[in-house]
Amino acid sequence: MDSLVNIPRLVPLPFFIFSAMQEEIQEKTKGNPIALLPIAIFLVLYLGLGITFEYILKIPMGFYNIPIVAAFLIAIFVACVQNRKLNFDKKMNVMAGSLGDRNIFLMILIFLCAGIFAGILGRSSASAAAYLLLDFIPAQFAVVVLFVVAAFVSTAMGTSVGTIAVVSPIAVEVAQMAGFDVPFCVATVIGGAMFGDNLSFISDTTIAATSTQGCKMKDKFRVNFLIACPAALITIIIITAVSFTTEAKTVAENSYNLVQLIPYVIVLALALTGINVFTVLLVGIVAASIIMVAFGPLNMIGLLQNVGNGISGMYETILVAVLVSALCGLIRIHGGFAALLDFIHKVFKGHRSGQVGVGLLVSALDIATANNTVAIVMAGPIAKQMGDEYRISPKKTASLLDTFSCVVQGILPYGAQMLVALAAISAALPESSISAFNLIPYMFYPFLLLASDLTFIAISPRKTS
Repeated sequence: MDSLVNIPRLVPLPFFIFSAMQEEIQEKTKGNPIALLPIAIFLVLYLGLGITFEYILKIPMGFYNIPIVAAFLIAIFVACVQNRKLNFDKKMNVMAGSLGDRNIFLMILIFLCAGIFAGILGRSSASAAAYLLLDFIPAQFAVVVLFVVAAFVSTAMGTSVGTIAVVSPIAVEVAQMAGFDVPFCVATVIGGAMFGDNLSFISDTTIAATSTQGCKMKDKFRVNFLIACPAALITIIIITAVSFTTEAKTVAENSYNLVQLIPYVIVLALALTGINVFTVLLVGIVAASIIMVAFGPLNMIGLLQNVGNGISGMYETILVAVLVSALCGLIRIHGGFAALLDFIHKVFKGHRSGQVGVGLLVSALDIATANNTVAIVMAGPIAKQMGDEYRISPKKTASLLDTFSCVVQGILPYGAQMLVALAAISAALPESSISAFNLIPYMFYPFLLLASDLTFIAISPRKTS
């Protein structure tokens, strides 16, 4: 117990010293499959209990009643009692060194800024964006516009869940007024939100993917756009074709405040130019604060409350990123990643199969955690090593992590995106019996994104440097 209060021994090592130490130990560490046990325990706790609550005990939103932070803490405890060759103090230094990574700190700062921006604007501004477009299109194209609106808002806000929460009620209203199927309209919103979130510069998935792979956001965006754009265009064509099988009615007009759209436009325009993400977010925060106080529903007290709500909304995401980083540090030092890489080396032999391996890795973790950001953070260190081994450029690896996790997250029946959409349907139509399995057949974008991913892998050239 004395070692637990010996504070100087627990001080994090400078990152460059820790990295050198970690690389030296990893070179000497043989693959140890038992080191992956903490991940298995996390999956059993989080996924197993979630499925039990949601589908066996029939508890509403039961899957998200499982505290993911607690599950990770238990996994970290298991990792700490493994490998007796390292004492507790050294394991603490390993975890602290992992947290000292500049990429983790960068991720936390961007999460906070993105939360503040979204918190200030709230839902009224996103609703204005949706109604603006709906007022200028024929009813027959209303569902296509829902896809475009969801994509635009999600790109600007950097959150698919927030976009779905805002636009799904509108989609239900459009479905009822224009005569479309509710699952068709809501599934379209989910697809558009995933498309925008996948490309957004301030999305936590983009931040996680680029940070773990060490590439610039604008480079990842260019590759990501080549993968996602064909899938989105074909999705629009299919949505249009399905829409014309229904005799649509006129959509009612709605009021909105155009001024509240300005912060979204500013953030999107600046982000697309490749300006530093902090500059983009800070300008967006300042613009949103001025506009929402001068022209919107907020006073100074309300503004401060929204800022606080935006920050607090990022707490769990930040904490999960920190815990995953610490857990991955221990698993790596114990030989878990080496064992996983040994398995990958045996199964995936070449440049293209290595890219498939990256996709399968992050997809499996997404299925297990129902959180694409967590999946990317967990898969990131292994994917980075795979990129070096199979000569996959960091921007390609980051794009594959983001797009494959997007595919899985978009269609998970117990994913946050699907549950939020179903909650919106239930609130608008209390007597409805619509389930996730009614929406999945209309999830055109995620399935087409998977096809686009595989096509990209088949035709993409090898990294030359």
